[in-house]
Amino acid sequence: MPGVTVFVDIDATPDEVWADVERIEDHVEWMADAESITFLGDVRRGAGVRAEVATRFGPFRTTDVMEFTEWDPPRRMAVRHVGLFTGVGAFTLTEIGPGRTRFMWSERIEFPWFFGGAMGAWLARPVFRWVWRRNLRHLAARFSGPGSPGPASPGTH
Repeated sequence: MPGVTVFVDIDATPDEVWADVERIEDHVEWMADAESITFLGDVRRGAGVRAEVATRFGPFRTTDVMEFTEWDPPRRMAVRHVGLFTGVGAFTLTEIGPGRTRFMWSERIEFPWFFGGAMGAWLARPVFRWVWRRNLRHLAARFSGPGSPGPASPGTH
């Protein structure tokens, strides 16, 4: 599948955003498509962490097995998907001004042949983009509230 990249600008520093997203077990609070996360081992942070994520996209449900391959606080975490759907993904945090972070989410997912292979993955891109942009709005909302400098601005590449 050609990659999908979405981003949101958040009114918080990269360190503040990282402190939230490094708690992998809390991703279900802002990722609408992630129903539960089960760690495969005792380690919860860093490269090498493995987890099963019960995922739902509309009527489709699967267990996404992920291995965290990069962990570079507060800049980047990356995963390899090794379940039914394979591929790679990354969160990249960039300071874009005092107290502001651009949070970028990039994924490249390969579909199995019985889900249409490369054509199925290509056709699914708009759905992934829509769901992940919504997830990023939920993430940004975790940093907004009284006294917030302004709304987050979601974008797509």
